[in-house]
Amino acid sequence: MTGTTGGAEPLGTPGAEPAAPGAGPAAAPRTRGRRGRWVLGLLLLSGLVALTALPVWITATGANALGDAVAIAVRGTVAAPGLVAAALVLLAAAGALGLVGRIGRWVVVVVVAAAGALVVASALGARPGATATAERAAADATGVSNLTGAVQVAVWPWVAAALGVLVVAAAVGLARASASWVAPTDRYERAGAGAGASAAPGATGAAAGAAAGSAGAAPAGGDEPDERSTWDALTRGDDPT
Repeated sequence: MTGTTGGAEPLGTPGAEPAAPGAGPAAAPRTRGRRGRWVLGLLLLSGLVALTALPVWITATGANALGDAVAIAVRGTVAAPGLVAAALVLLAAAGALGLVGRIGRWVVVVVVAAAGALVVASALGARPGATATAERAAADATGVSNLTGAVQVAVWPWVAAALGVLVVAAAVGLARASASWVAPTDRYERAGAGAGASAAPGATGAAAGAAAGSAGAAPAGGDEPDERSTWDALTRGDDPT
């Protein structure tokens, strides 16, 4: 009884390991809430980038083989295909942000910044190449690449470029905000380590008790053969000493 009561350590004793800062029950919901808001923000940016690429960016006029005028309209998905790729990258980054740990968050930050830079480069590159893009669209529509009218570029490239700058700014904000997050895997590992540490003293005490019991039982069984041999020697008239 004395060994049992002495081996148990009450909760809150000076020898107990203090909880890690920010790993308590109240900190976990706050971390999940912040992470969830950033996941929704990346999903929103992904949708906005995709929607920006849907309208018509470039308009022009061409002519078919019969000389009839044909209106040429080029959407942002064709004029700046990098926007579609960036939207998919942001969508994947939003999904990964809810699962990754400390190192993975930095990877997500780099990926988001790269997606924003891709949006800016694709949007700004659409204006200088508007004529060539319109000629390719005219050749696809009429079989003749010659244009009969001026090429008009809408305001959407500028909107997309501004959105790309916003994505880069979001990457910087994510890097600063995620520095204090606690990864879900870290919490689980700390909980498993604490349970293992609390179970170890009990297992050690049980093993020590079993070993002591085995050591105490061995002499009792070992005396019986010596006593029998002594009596056999006496019945034969021999002196066992």
